[in-house]
Amino acid sequence: MSTGREIRLIEEDDGWWSAVDEETGVASQGPSRTEALANLDEAVEATQAAEEVDGEAPEPDAPWFDE
Repeated sequence: MSTGREIRLIEEDDGWWSAVDEETGVASQGPSRTEALANLDEAVEATQAAEEVDGEAPEPDAPWFDE
């Protein structure tokens, strides 16, 4: 069953795996692909729960963010 999420998996030089959810920008890692994906699911859930409580992060308005 596909969730429609786009996830990038990267095998690091040390043998660990990084997983990045492309839509949310949330990333996690693990010693195997399976664990990296499981950790990513937990991280995305935690991020979504925090956003429900706190709302979206505000856009930066400091002058050094202006282009």
